Amino acid sequence: MPPELIIFDCDGVLIDSEGVANGLIARELTSLGWEMTMQDSMELFLGMSISDMQPLIETRLGRKLPPSWRPELAAKLVLALGEEAKLIAGAREMLERVTELGIPWRIASNSSDQEMAVKFARTGLSALVEGKTHSAASVIAKGGRPKPAPDVFLAAAAAQKTPPKSCLVLEDSALGVTGAVAAGMTCYGFAPHGDGAHLRAAGATEILRDLHDLFGVLA
Repeated sequence: MPPELIIFDCDGVLIDSEGVANGLIARELTSLGWEMTMQDSMELFLGMSISDMQPLIETRLGRKLPPSWRPELAAKLVLALGEEAKLIAGAREMLERVTELGIPWRIASNSSDQEMAVKFARTGLSALVEGKTHSAASVIAKGGRPKPAPDVFLAAAAAQKTPPKSCLVLEDSALGVTGAVAAGMTCYGFAPHGDGAHLRAAGATEILRDLHDLFGVLA
């Protein structure tokens, strides 16, 4: 039986934005005194919300960041992603095929609503994803937590009136897999550039190398 709902992560699954975001974060932290490369940032922060990044950064720097730091970084991310984000290969075709199969789907992301809006606008997905997106910010506003907490996944399932056990999640980060498993959902890992061992360790039951591999597993 196919899942009653498929929940996709955004960054690294539908949108190729991790390099853009982590390059910017690395430059920002280097300017604050924590020398960092884009790869360092990806290894430390992949899939993490800015709200969860901040205490880690403050601990490493040994000082509090100014109140303006988080909104200023968020604004810089929105600008950069609106100019540089790209589609993951096959993302549009995969979403269209899932739609044609009649399987409901939604997007659950640690990105803000504003970030997702500019990324989908740049990549031409705005109309396709309209009404289907759920952000960490939206659950935080209601007292919830971002991934690796399950809240954003549970919000997506509730919006579709689907029990968590009937949902399938596709994630590219260990934090995301952890959140999906905590929500009581089946999770597949997406690892186009590696073996996905870190995703399996977090609880992913299958590892996909290509987005269209999803249909072979569903079959």
